[in-house]
Amino acid sequence: MNAVTPLPMPLSGSRVNLRSSSGRGWNGFGAALLGISAGTHRIPAMPHHRIGVHVGPPVMARCLCEQRRYARVQAHGDADVIPAGLNGQWTDEADCTILSIWISESFTRKTLEQLELKSCEAGIRPQLQMRDPRFQHLAWALQAELEAGDASDPLYAESLCTAMVVRLIDSGGGIATLEGRGRTLAPRTATRVTDFIESNLDQRLTLDELAALAQLSVPHFKVLFRETLGMPVHRYVVQRRVERAKVLLLQGKLSTSQVALETGFSHQSHMAHWMNRLLGLTPRELVKDGGQTIQLAAPASARTTSTTQKISR
Repeated sequence: MNAVTPLPMPLSGSRVNLRSSSGRGWNGFGAALLGISAGTHRIPAMPHHRIGVHVGPPVMARCLCEQRRYARVQAHGDADVIPAGLNGQWTDEADCTILSIWISESFTRKTLEQLELKSCEAGIRPQLQMRDPRFQHLAWALQAELEAGDASDPLYAESLCTAMVVRLIDSGGGIATLEGRGRTLAPRTATRVTDFIESNLDQRLTLDELAALAQLSVPHFKVLFRETLGMPVHRYVVQRRVERAKVLLLQGKLSTSQVALETGFSHQSHMAHWMNRLLGLTPRELVKDGGQTIQLAAPASARTTSTTQKISR
């Protein structure tokens, strides 16, 4: 994978880094929540793409990028997209907060190649005050990951960033290449992928290796996996980890921290977060309850069998 892209530094103006993805294992992309003071801020041309998403109350701002000047009220969720190699200048009339996202050119190029698009046919173009509800949804999900006290599997952030690139691609053919192919994974492929996940729940999983198992590009794999299993890749992996953790906790042979490591969670509180979110119980409450008020989900192999039978009919 690509190295983590460094946080772009402004040449002027006051910025405070409130949150950063540094140390979270995000490769080829990153994000930061920045406190921006009123005034003029100049951002030099960088080798990676940058997206600034406005967070909070509206602020009057004037922008300059690629000789284009734009004055407008920047509202919550509005985004400015500055492609690699371009500089920009912003003048904000009041203090504001920005979710700054940067994506390396190599990460973008790889996604384009997987979509079977040539760089001359598609790419990320400059956009000021972009208002796209779908992109906003991805941005807020990434912000939630950034603000979470417990770092989750980088698999989720990677999925979000890949989806962002697809959304930003300046070509109507990018999405069509995904929609024109098969709508589900072949039964054997679904089984191969879910069996691999089941055997490696205690390891760090990546979209690249899972897509390679299916012999598909990452964007195409994500679409077909969701259509086949009924949920995104990351949600499926987390759900399987929670299900395995339930079994181990109820067996009572391992400590809670050991169970967290055995099931691929970064630490005990990370496991507790997801168990409470998916089951409504913390590990301690689960053990005390003895599993009486919840029913263990069927093993992945059983669900996969049911899924593949449905596909083959």
